[in-house]
Amino acid sequence: MTRTLADVIARLEEAYPPSLAESWDAVGLVCGDPTEPADRIVVCVDVTDAVVDEAIAAGAQLVLAHHPLLMRGVTGVGADTAKGAIVHRLVRSGCALYSAHTNADKARPGVSDALADALGLVDTVPLDVEPAPSLDKWVVMVPEANVDQVSEAMFAVGAGAIGDYRDCRWGVVGTGQFLPIGDASPAIGGVGELTRVDEERVEIVAPRRLRSAVLAALRHSHPYEEPAFDVFEQARVDSDLGLGRVGRLPSPMRLDEFVEHVGASLPAAAWPVRASGDPSSTIRTVAVCGGAGDSLVSAATRAGVDAYVTGDLRHHVVDEAMRVGAPALVDAGHWSTEFPWCAQAAEMLSEFGCETSVFATPTDPFAVVARRPR
Repeated sequence: MTRTLADVIARLEEAYPPSLAESWDAVGLVCGDPTEPADRIVVCVDVTDAVVDEAIAAGAQLVLAHHPLLMRGVTGVGADTAKGAIVHRLVRSGCALYSAHTNADKARPGVSDALADALGLVDTVPLDVEPAPSLDKWVVMVPEANVDQVSEAMFAVGAGAIGDYRDCRWGVVGTGQFLPIGDASPAIGGVGELTRVDEERVEIVAPRRLRSAVLAALRHSHPYEEPAFDVFEQARVDSDLGLGRVGRLPSPMRLDEFVEHVGASLPAAAWPVRASGDPSSTIRTVAVCGGAGDSLVSAATRAGVDAYVTGDLRHHVVDEAMRVGAPALVDAGHWSTEFPWCAQAAEMLSEFGCETSVFATPTDPFAVVARRPR
């Protein structure tokens, strides 16, 4: 079965919802025609010329990248610019480009799950939990004969979604009573007549951001000129999504052993894994965050873990953290800590029916290191 780019995008956005992306991020389709086939896919961390070379040689129809090619606002993608040239090469070869960045960082499974799995961590939970979306619960009184039309109108604008389920509602039948007066124009009964009607109490949840649309759909579809309804703001609870992961090692290790374990478990970069802390300290619980994770050092400290593995740790951040009782901080590199996600994403797309490959050559820009004599 041929998969179109639209099919693949739908699967990607199911796995890595764009709504999870940070506001500054640039995720989604960069170039490509959603109606074209996308059966052959190359997955990578960074979109480089070498990645494009391999994709074109393989006849790939899509490059799925973790890092957005066009992160900052641009006014053009001329072929005489470095990144514009990449876009032009992809378009000319019929290869689309899609990025899943901070949405893939927060998703489950996502980037940090792949990193945690590579290190053998178990019983993982988010390090920096993404609060569940703000929801309203709508309680609407509807004549029994009109329940479906009102519910379907609310569903059509986004109400009734709970996780992987859609068109969700709950109802119980009771008796509604009203007395139309003055200029009322009742759908049932008449002015001055006390009327009792078999009604269903329908309960449906909806994202708070859709409140206006849900209300408009309710009013438009309801047979009464004055529908009876309540809107309750639901308490926000933690989800299983978010940045980073916290887990435990199956067996404790010394820090120096753990650093060796990290180095052996992740793809090799040009320079070795480095860490702060007492080499003889015992490591049982570990926090991880793929990529540049020094913004979560405080979260790892609050979590009470023994070690935190991430990339791009800066001198002053580590120095200050160690003064206030931070865990051992392990810098395994930006690319190396994100690369395990490529295999995770490729496997997901293979199960979806696509032929996938991973660009495994390191794209870390720091590729040359000094070789000191022993």
